[in-house]
Amino acid sequence: MFTIARIPPAPTFERGSSPEAPVRMDAMDVDGDDLGEGTSLGARRTIVSPGEVITSSKEYMRGHGTYVEDDNVVSAVAGTLERVNKLISVKALQSRYTPEVGDLVIGRIVEVGAQRWRVEANARQDAVLMLSSVNLPGGVQRRKVESDALKMREFLAEGDLLVAEVQAFFQDGAMSLHTRSLKYGKLRNGLLLELPPRLVRRLKSHFYHLPPPAGPVGVDVILGLNGYVWVSLGTRQDDREGGEGFDAEGVYRNDNDEIDPESRQAIIDVANVIKAFAAHGVPLADTLIAEGYQWLRDQALVPGVPLAAADGERMVRELALSE
Repeated sequence: MFTIARIPPAPTFERGSSPEAPVRMDAMDVDGDDLGEGTSLGARRTIVSPGEVITSSKEYMRGHGTYVEDDNVVSAVAGTLERVNKLISVKALQSRYTPEVGDLVIGRIVEVGAQRWRVEANARQDAVLMLSSVNLPGGVQRRKVESDALKMREFLAEGDLLVAEVQAFFQDGAMSLHTRSLKYGKLRNGLLLELPPRLVRRLKSHFYHLPPPAGPVGVDVILGLNGYVWVSLGTRQDDREGGEGFDAEGVYRNDNDEIDPESRQAIIDVANVIKAFAAHGVPLADTLIAEGYQWLRDQALVPGVPLAAADGERMVRELALSE
């Protein structure tokens, strides 16, 4: 079985306590080179509040999260200021996940329909997983027939968790997902964490394996760009990507494997590290999670128990907020 942990809103730290902390600048600094070009501001970010004047509307165009008042571009939300050439926009600090093609997401099946599943993926609307976009048990690649449609609930039923990739968008903006790769599919043997999507960075790979001594077989972490993070029992690389030893017939199994106490403790400890970083608004990365787990072991804290707030804050300050 799995459990769900909801991350509380992130507290704020004083300016200068973190290399990741947003850089505060005057409103009219947008006219300089500090903001840079491109789709984001990179390391230099300006936080603006609702109603704050950003720059002149005569020189710049207003984008999402802004409006024009008295010939000025004004922020409509609290968020980070972004500039693309002459287009100024504000990305809200708290918002739903905005998907892009190729994103890795974690979702929950909420409805089984005709030739498709409806998936809740922490976005503005539910995603859709077509029967034609999944691997059949055994990894068989063939055209889906009527008998496959009759067995859809045997593959994925309401309440099942899965990891998938954003394939395309429908005309109404809903995501179309696929699980054709053997590293995608139903999730088992772990627990789900729900984070603000802004805390999950775009990485080269969103599948991360912490090897032993993080439990006898290690711990697997899947960082969904939609803010859902899956922490589970570790598996071998070949088992995860369809190599020798891959259980092709067990892809759609509903029962969890037997997990030994040491592995359970390691899973809980990794989840505690992720929740501590998220609670303090620190963006996640695979190396940071590994450093956090090693920090727990170095402190000789009792494994498998909730992390005290003071210990979590001390870990964040030492690993992520030190100059």
